[in-house]
Amino acid sequence: MEPTATADVRPSAAPLPEVSDLLDAMPRQRGPVAAAAPPAPVVAVPPARTLRPWRILPTPTGTPFTFGYAALLAVTSLIAAYASPSLMQTLYQASSTDVAHLVRTPVLVLVASALWIAGGLLSPYVICFLLVLTALERRMGGLRTAGVFLLGHVLATLATEGTVGLAVLVGHLPDSSLHRLDYGISFGVAASVGALAGLLTPWLRWPVLGLFGGMLLQDLIAFTDPMTNWGHLISLAIGVSTWPVIRRWCRTATA
Repeated sequence: MEPTATADVRPSAAPLPEVSDLLDAMPRQRGPVAAAAPPAPVVAVPPARTLRPWRILPTPTGTPFTFGYAALLAVTSLIAAYASPSLMQTLYQASSTDVAHLVRTPVLVLVASALWIAGGLLSPYVICFLLVLTALERRMGGLRTAGVFLLGHVLATLATEGTVGLAVLVGHLPDSSLHRLDYGISFGVAASVGALAGLLTPWLRWPVLGLFGGMLLQDLIAFTDPMTNWGHLISLAIGVSTWPVIRRWCRTATA
């Protein structure tokens, strides 16, 4: 009898599914695991705009140039209010940007003349100075605001006093006109008003220019001080001419 080979008749076991992530003795774990839902995106809610009226006035941190300049003008105005008239006449004459001083010491008198307020603290240009220069500085910085102010102050002074010098030279004005008192901040303020108008919305820009320009025209028509009145209109036009530059400055500052 030959030995008969017996085949292994046990059925082969099928491959088991992956069970490494399953728990023992826990039913219904064979289905696909649902992916966790992503967290809801957080939407940033912009803060509510609140009315801050103190931003229209200069502050030491927000508008250091305007604040420091205003403090300096307050000191000089107090000196003018309490000093003797003879002393003030001497100081005004030494600070005057008349033709005689512009020929000898132009830089000194151009700076010194901007330290006094013609008419004192009750001048309407004081309010314009505080509001307009604060608004300009908050939009484009103190250095550029100072540049606009000085541009109007210097160019309008040279234009008016240069006209006086030519008139004296041809004999239309007496020689005493070479020593006329000329000081104050009004030329710089007028240029700043013209510059700020270019940064306002149209519905506010043109009323501001119309009201301020109309006031200057009324002063010119009154003919009390025609050279100074022409200087105000010239400085306002200088401020308007800076619109392309200051708008570019503001876009750069915003970016």
